[in-house]
This record gives sequence, C-alpha cells and structure tokens, in this order.
Amino acid sequence: MSIFSLNSGIVATVFGATGFLGRYLVQQLAKMGSQVLVPFRGCEDSPRHLKIMGDLGQIVPMKYHPRDVDSIKAVMAKSNVVINLIGREYETRNYSFEEVNHHMPEQLATIAKEHGGIIRFIQVSCLGASPSSESRMLRTKAAGEQSVFKEFPEATIMRPATMIGTEDRILNRWAQFAKNWGFLPLVGGGSTKIQPVYVIDVAAAIVNSLKDDGTSMGKIYELGGPEIYTVHELAELMYETIREWPRYVNVPLPVARAIASPREMLLNKVPFPLPTPSIFNLDQINAFAVDNLVSEDALTFEDLSIMPQKLKGYPVEYLVSYRKGGPSFGSTVSEKMRSSEM
Repeated sequence: MSIFSLNSGIVATVFGATGFLGRYLVQQLAKMGSQVLVPFRGCEDSPRHLKIMGDLGQIVPMKYHPRDVDSIKAVMAKSNVVINLIGREYETRNYSFEEVNHHMPEQLATIAKEHGGIIRFIQVSCLGASPSSESRMLRTKAAGEQSVFKEFPEATIMRPATMIGTEDRILNRWAQFAKNWGFLPLVGGGSTKIQPVYVIDVAAAIVNSLKDDGTSMGKIYELGGPEIYTVHELAELMYETIREWPRYVNVPLPVARAIASPREMLLNKVPFPLPTPSIFNLDQINAFAVDNLVSEDALTFEDLSIMPQKLKGYPVEYLVSYRKGGPSFGSTVSEKMRSSEM
C-alpha cells in the first residue's frame, strides 16, 4: 500500500501554484486529503482563489521570494513533497529564461535534498525540452531537468505538451486576436504538428505519480493529448467553437522571427518594461518551427493510469465566451441562417 493514500499526511509545497496548471493541481491535491503550502511573491490576493479549494487550514498561502534562500527553506520546512511548476514562455527585464527555467529548479532541488524529509520532488518541464532546440526556452528547460536530476536523483520530471484549458495562453490569445483583428496569423502556414493536452489531465498525472509505490521516481514522463493536430487544425477547432469564419494570414517563418526579434533585442536595453508578447513570441515561434510530439519510447499518461481527454467538446467549451451575440449564437450560425432564407 502506498504511503500516499487518502488522508495519508501529504504536505506539499507547490511552487507556481497561482499559475495556470497550479489551480487544478492544488484542487486535486486538496481533494485527496493533502495539505498544500502555496508560496507566492505577489500581492496578498494572488493565492486567494486557491483557499476555497480545501477545508479551513488545508490550503496555506506563504509569502516568499524566489531569490531569498531563507524564504524558500521556510516554505519547504514542514513539507514531505515539493512540486515545481515555475516556468516562463517569455522573458522579462527581471527574470531571464536561464534564471527561471534552469537555476530556480536547481536551487529548489538542492534545498529539498538538504531538507532531509522531502520524499518526492516533481519538476514540471515542457514537451520538446532539449539542449539542441532552436528555442532558448526549451534549451533552458532541458538544463533545468539535468540540474534537478543531479541534485535530486529520485525526482520525477513531467513534460506536458501545450496545455489547453479555461485560462490557457494559446487558444484564448488566438480567439482574442481573431476577434480584434478579423484574422489569425499562421506562422509557416500552421503545418507544424503538436499534441495539445487538457490541463486537468496533466494535474491528474502529477497526483497519480504521488500515489504510486515509487515507480515514477527518477523517471521522465511525456504528457501529450490523444490526438495530433497541426497548428492550422487547432486554429480551425478554435474558429469552429467561437463560430466565426476562419480567416488566416500566412506568415513565413523568417518574417515572423523578424517581427518578434525587436522585443528580444530591446528587452534589457530600455529603462521601461516592454509589452508582453502575444502571437509573435520569438521563442514560441522557434518552438513551433518543428513538430513537437511525444516520443515513441517515452513514458506517458498510460503509465500513470490516466486516459487523456480529446479536446473537442468540454475541454474547449470556455471559448463560447467569444461568440458574437452570446454562447448560443455566432456569426457562422447567423450567416448560414440568412443564406438559407434567400
């Protein structure tokens, strides 16, 4: 019988819990009877939405700073599980890819090992992480994985594909762009193959890895959805859900890189913050320049007893909020009705 069963006494420190994946993971950890410590560095309200996911005292927000070793030790002090969800898909003036995706995981793994009472360490990385990737984000993710294994050899690495869900940063951005500008740019024609995954399935995989008898320790899992899409096909799913006629502008890869490059060049050269990139994020463009699929010999959802959901239907239902006229309407429907009456 696993020591990680219902009400078994898991005390999990979840770094990055206030982010996209974090809210779903905290909810599932609380549901199985765990106490969840939530380190946060923003305002006091940033973890407030998580507290209602558990009983009184079950979800514990704790103020910390990622560059303060003592504060990191404090939020780990009473834990037996550490889960790191911290990551960046774009750089800011204050936090580089190297610091967030490489050095922070390394530091957390080192402190967790020195702690002596941390039984499990889970690092959430990214599908496609590789030292040879054209994307700096994916290269630093790979470096972070290597450092975690060096400092905490029993760690478990999760590599989720592009995650889809209510707060995602891909379909929401596409829908907003399409509604605001009337078209969606497709880099390289959108021919790159990807394997998007429902965020709740990723959270369930992490929880299931904690429930096993230790078989997931020291291993890497690649978490891709059950269906392979091209970027164009995923955009078609978005348009179908928001009920708009698909309108695309093909942007050749060199042109997309040229559009996105000025932000990267100016990032640390101007005395003010630059806008957050949306569609034209240089590292995302580089990451999407090649197919990003689960390896044939990789450990997957199946090895964690999870059957991932297909995206069409409930997982993308949140996109109905972008429909013109309300959830039950949309320009495609109205146009079809008008054409049938003529």
